[in-house]
Amino acid sequence: MKNIVAGHVAVTAAEFVELALGTPLDLWLGVEGESEMERAARLDAARDILAAYPELPDTVSRVAAEAIETFAPELFNLVPLAQPSPRRRARTAKRAAA
Repeated sequence: MKNIVAGHVAVTAAEFVELALGTPLDLWLGVEGESEMERAARLDAARDILAAYPELPDTVSRVAAEAIETFAPELFNLVPLAQPSPRRRARTAKRAAA
């Protein structure tokens, strides 16, 4: 199965994300061993992109959610946590007040 984004074929998952977002992942994640000057320049470029495209964080969230839904839907399975007993809640509240 080919992953085609905007007419380009994505060979790896990283390429797919880069094509879907329109920016390289290294811009946001950095690279190992980058200097302080390189980091500052990368963050400055990222700020410029966010200023020019304020909808980008929403796009990133949507792309991530779609990828999870497609490739790991079990991550969206939520299990309710057990509620503590009333007696335990009272003890916890008592400790917090002390």
